[in-house]
Amino acid sequence: MIDPGIKLLELYIPLSGGVLLGWLLGRILPKKSPIYLGKFLFWIGVPLGILGFLRRANLSGPIWIAPLVSWTAILLGAGLAWTWLKINQLQGKLPENVENKPNQGSFILASMVGNTGYLGYPVTLTLIGQQYFGWALFYDLLGSTLGTYGFGVALAARFGMGVTSYKQVTITLIKNPALWSLGLGLAFQKVPLPDVVEISLQNIAWTVVGSSLVLIGMRLSQLTSLQGLAQISVSLCIKMLLVPLVLGIGLTMLGMTGSPRLVLVLQMSMPPAFATLILAEAYNLDRELAVTGIAVGSTGLFFTLPLWLWLFGT
Repeated sequence: MIDPGIKLLELYIPLSGGVLLGWLLGRILPKKSPIYLGKFLFWIGVPLGILGFLRRANLSGPIWIAPLVSWTAILLGAGLAWTWLKINQLQGKLPENVENKPNQGSFILASMVGNTGYLGYPVTLTLIGQQYFGWALFYDLLGSTLGTYGFGVALAARFGMGVTSYKQVTITLIKNPALWSLGLGLAFQKVPLPDVVEISLQNIAWTVVGSSLVLIGMRLSQLTSLQGLAQISVSLCIKMLLVPLVLGIGLTMLGMTGSPRLVLVLQMSMPPAFATLILAEAYNLDRELAVTGIAVGSTGLFFTLPLWLWLFGT
């Protein structure tokens, strides 16, 4: 068995290296560069990467549990954040800026929506391997993605000043190429392919992982302020500590152990997704609080990963 410290080192070196490279490029290249890279990954890179990794993923067993756990984590995070706001509101302990709905909306979003794709994929692949990538994939696409652009949009519209069209939300989900890629990958997973195609798909998939880390660094380089640090620390404790701990123990009590459990806990513990900032800007929520959550959460991940390997690692 490989020492967990070695596995973390294998993760931290490319993770920090990719993010650092992206941060430097974000400072040098035009400001629209992350937009172009993000669109390329969204429409082409990530779908091809999904196809490549699915070729070697183990989809046996109760993999349907993954999106169920994802939705449970989203609802639990949102519920705990809302409860904290209400308790402190009743006790008169909320700062004046926290009394406004846009601030509360960003606070709840940061407590429930994690970066389970661009960051969760490389963490899972490095620490656990391709065999259980399907669990991370189902958690992200059938849980986080649907939760973000379904429940997350409804929540953002409720607390913000934007107006949402649920027809538009549905169309956005249907047009998501990653979901189509998941369907194609599942349908043709066992279909033999020429060696050159198989190897090309694997190379593309790992290139996409590296490009995703670079994109995270480029976006972090454009975050300029860290306002509301005390408030967002509560949200991050809910999102990155309390929710994965409670549900991780719950999965253990239900008899789930080994790598599938670890994959789900790692996905639950991811920092707030960049989608929280996108929704904050689209629905006039507290943008600065969303920025702080992404920056501090992404940094805090380096300190929380050892905890989950120690508690739930195999």
